[in-house]
Order: sequence, then C-alpha cells, then structure tokens
Amino acid sequence: MKLFLEESLSPELANRLNRIGRYDAAHPLHIGRRGQPDHKVLEKCIAEDRILVTQNARDFRRLVGNAELHPGLIILPSVDREGTWRLLESALEFLEAKGKPEEAIVNHVLEVEKSGTMTFIPLPK
Repeated sequence: MKLFLEESLSPELANRLNRIGRYDAAHPLHIGRRGQPDHKVLEKCIAEDRILVTQNARDFRRLVGNAELHPGLIILPSVDREGTWRLLESALEFLEAKGKPEEAIVNHVLEVEKSGTMTFIPLPK
C-alpha cells in the first residue's frame, strides 16, 4: 500500500511503516518536498497513486471533495506520536479488512477520532 504522510506527521511514522515491509510510505522530509502547498501535495499523491495521511482535516477534505478521482484520504487526530501510530495502525487494519485496501479507499475518506472510532465515507459524493 502506497502512502504519503504529510508534513504535520512525524517522519518516523513513515520509517516505521516502511520497516514493516507491506507499505511504501513517503514523507516530505525524506523526498525533498517540504513546504509544498496542500493542493500540490494532493496533486503528487494523485500522480503517484498514494493514499494521503494527514492531521489537516479541513483543508484536505475540501481538496479531495473537489477532485474527480483521488487515491484516498486518511485523517488522524492531533495526538502524541505513539497515539498517532496506534490510530494509524488501526486505520490500516480497517482498510486491509476490506480485502484490497488500495481499491476500497479510492475516492473515500477514512477519518479516525481520538477514541479510535472511524468514519468511512465517499468523497466526492
């Protein structure tokens, strides 16, 4: 599963995902794309077919809502690094339970709350 963790998230999360071996996780710090505007981040995710993982719900929800086709958006709450890791793991397990996660999340948003509650909705509708 190809993921892009936007820069509000720790680059260590991408490192941990890559060490697992089932993920191809990129972070702007590792690939020289820090400071890009949100619309450029989404454009690159679409071009590279990477699921976007962010804590910036408002801006990215609006952007994917205007996209005709996008590889998916995972929105995490702002919590400490270990809490973020646990919630990200739960989100990925949720998607993997759908069989083909990369297909299941296309044009969908998976929003994870601090409690671990998940909302999975199509966007754009």
